[in-house]
Amino acid sequence: MNSSAETVLSIENVSVHFGGLIAIDGMTFDVRSGEIVGLIGPNGAGKTTAFNVITGFLRPTGGEVRYRGVPLNGLKPHEIAQLGLVRTFQRTSVFQERTVFQNVLTGLHRSGRSNLWDMLLRTRREKESERELVETAQDLLRFVGLEQRASEQAGVLPYGEQRLMGVALALAVKPSMLLLDEPVSGMNPAETARFVKLVEKIHHSGVTILLVEHDMPMVMEVCDRIVVLNYGRIIAEGTPSEIQNNPEVIRAYLGQGKKRA
Repeated sequence: MNSSAETVLSIENVSVHFGGLIAIDGMTFDVRSGEIVGLIGPNGAGKTTAFNVITGFLRPTGGEVRYRGVPLNGLKPHEIAQLGLVRTFQRTSVFQERTVFQNVLTGLHRSGRSNLWDMLLRTRREKESERELVETAQDLLRFVGLEQRASEQAGVLPYGEQRLMGVALALAVKPSMLLLDEPVSGMNPAETARFVKLVEKIHHSGVTILLVEHDMPMVMEVCDRIVVLNYGRIIAEGTPSEIQNNPEVIRAYLGQGKKRA
């Protein structure tokens, strides 16, 4: 990865306190354009709290988050998403009774691609827009490998494919940076391998990625750089090989088990 690439996400001295509990303590790190960065650490280390701060679901007690130079503190999640910074969730929120295609089409409508008056009056422009949305939904399903599932009910998809659909919904917003929250948690090896290929496709399409994950083989395979949290503090940062051989990381995290801590 080019170390001279533009910094797109900057987290500076961010702290989060819940009463007397310090969830994050002075966290500082950057993500550069085109990188895949992993944020790892034991359960309770502050990883999901960090994601919630970055994406506007939680206000930090102190410090600042900026995306492409824009301060994010105080912005709502949908406002941050409009800047191009989009996240997935550990549990995919879908309309269970609707088809996979209908879910993705709904996601495209929610991204604000249609004008209200055009929709009400069913203008020619709206009809053309609807055709474009249908084509985009088909393209997204093809991209994540779910085109064969388009007409099936979303609620009956296997777990791994539900996660793929969650990514399709996130990509509907056209992110320039994607935050993946434990994307392969609960997946079997075949599902994990499929998801790794999708992450690589997303990356090659020009999207910067920050991911939280416990599956260490997956993290070591896909990430350019890894940031390690422990008790809300960053204890190490570096390439996968540097992290694997860092004595403090081994003591705090990797030594607890190869796969999951």
